[in-house]
Amino acid sequence: MLSPRAQKIKPSPTLAIDSRAKAMKASGIDVINFGVGEPDFDTPDNIKEAACRAIREGFTKYTPVGGIDPLKDAIINKFHADNRIPYKREEVMVSCGAKHSLYNIAQALYGPGDEVLIPSPYWVSYPDQVLLNDAKPVFVQTLEKDSFVVKPEALEAAITGRTKALILNSPSNPTGMLYDRKTLEKIAELAVRHNFYVISDEIYEKLVYGDAVHISIASLNAEVKARTIVVNGLSKSHAMTGWRLGYAAGPADVIKAMTNIQSQSTSNPTSVTQKAAVEALNGSQDFIAVMRSEFDRRRTFIVKELNTIPGMHCMIPNGAFYAFPNTANIYGSRFHEKTIASSTDLALFLLEEARVALVPGDAFGDDNYLRISYAASLEDIRKGMERIRQAVQKLVPVK
Repeated sequence: MLSPRAQKIKPSPTLAIDSRAKAMKASGIDVINFGVGEPDFDTPDNIKEAACRAIREGFTKYTPVGGIDPLKDAIINKFHADNRIPYKREEVMVSCGAKHSLYNIAQALYGPGDEVLIPSPYWVSYPDQVLLNDAKPVFVQTLEKDSFVVKPEALEAAITGRTKALILNSPSNPTGMLYDRKTLEKIAELAVRHNFYVISDEIYEKLVYGDAVHISIASLNAEVKARTIVVNGLSKSHAMTGWRLGYAAGPADVIKAMTNIQSQSTSNPTSVTQKAAVEALNGSQDFIAVMRSEFDRRRTFIVKELNTIPGMHCMIPNGAFYAFPNTANIYGSRFHEKTIASSTDLALFLLEEARVALVPGDAFGDDNYLRISYAASLEDIRKGMERIRQAVQKLVPVK
């Protein structure tokens, strides 16, 4: 029999949708995949060459569990230059992706009886990582009218004597929204006053558009920095999803515990990837601006198109590469004998009828929405939007 822990969790819905779409494609079905959060750009050549050079030079052995010093130094320099946050080597560690960093944090901090605050909608892995470590996820609902930013008073109402941490994701997956300085300052005050940790997931930091500015909560003051573990990585910023390289920075005692845990699970991240990561952080950053500009173009187009589809409306996101259209007005409509009663029903209908893969909002904690990744070519986005429009027009609305 499986352990109670294993029975608490479910597979990642985003990866499940991606696998199904790829299986359909492999069988010859023309599917447009808006389901997975993966840049469609190739990893820059200078980064690939650094990896090849590491292989040629025989850098293929074990490394220190928490990462090589040149990579830690590159991460420290990045935090100083981009976020004005000072860290030392003992306050930084490298893992096999940002998701791995988040799981190491969960292992190091959470336990039975602990509560972890998670603003909803949320990234799909947050609640399951909490459950896997015998703690309780406590969801704090955010609203579209508030740009999906959690209200500090709602957060404070959810705090108890068992609150161990808050998971903060800015820019957000799935909504694409950012936290402004004023809100972050109020959240920081709560963390200090109630003495809980802030896990700040900043993986989409480099993908911010227009006048929006990313601010790390750890940069606000020394008191909140002492309670914050910042998580970041290279998957989104440098199109390195498959390389599996993430990192975390925070209090030295937490980082040491995370490193000890990693030593008993994966050991070090891949040696060759670490060398590539040094180049990614220290080398030219011009690629990011090019990729961001293209995402911005797609963002504008996809939101405009979504807002012309009957029954949908969509806020324009100011970060990441996701659109999060409200589809609640479609629910209750019918296709033949099937009623579309939820985001899952609608996502399955669009996959089967429109051959478009996307993720139901229910996976992120809000059934009134769908998540659509615009990390796809403009041609695919244009084609996908037209397919969705034609499919939705086949639905018989509620009378």
